[in-house]
Amino acid sequence: MGTRDPRVDAYIAKSADFAQPILEHAREVVHQACPDVVETMKWSMPAFEYQGLLCTMASFKQHASFGFWKHALVVGEDPGEGKGMGSFGKLTSVKDLPNKRTLTSYVKRAMKLNAEGVKTPREKNRTKPTGEMHPDFAKALGKKKKAKAFFDGLAPGQQREYMNWITEAKRD
Repeated sequence: MGTRDPRVDAYIAKSADFAQPILEHAREVVHQACPDVVETMKWSMPAFEYQGLLCTMASFKQHASFGFWKHALVVGEDPGEGKGMGSFGKLTSVKDLPNKRTLTSYVKRAMKLNAEGVKTPREKNRTKPTGEMHPDFAKALGKKKKAKAFFDGLAPGQQREYMNWITEAKRD
């Protein structure tokens, strides 16, 4: 049997007036779709677990959010730029969530993925390419072995910062 956490009750009670119905609705749908769900708090926001993390919800000053841990596998799309936190963007009313039937099907899909032990797919290439090195910079590094060894020892992000800084200079 699922459990309700009093900390989630307190979180919802402290939320903005517009957010309370959103959070209560999402909570009820999750509990109806997954009777064995366990509520907890993770990252200072309500989270629902069923054989692993299922979904989370949060309240902010001007919007709320609700999202699945394995969003791309559950909803079948990337959250996309500008959607904000959660699977359904910035929520300002219950109408911003999918209808109850659709949301229930998403919860059941997330349950099935957790039960089967499916892991969240990782990005193919987590490191960004270092980009093009300015020819003058490459020439200067070629002359100084100690400087080249130092540069090669930097993290890719630090190398990019140096190369961008040099490339964006207003004069040689």
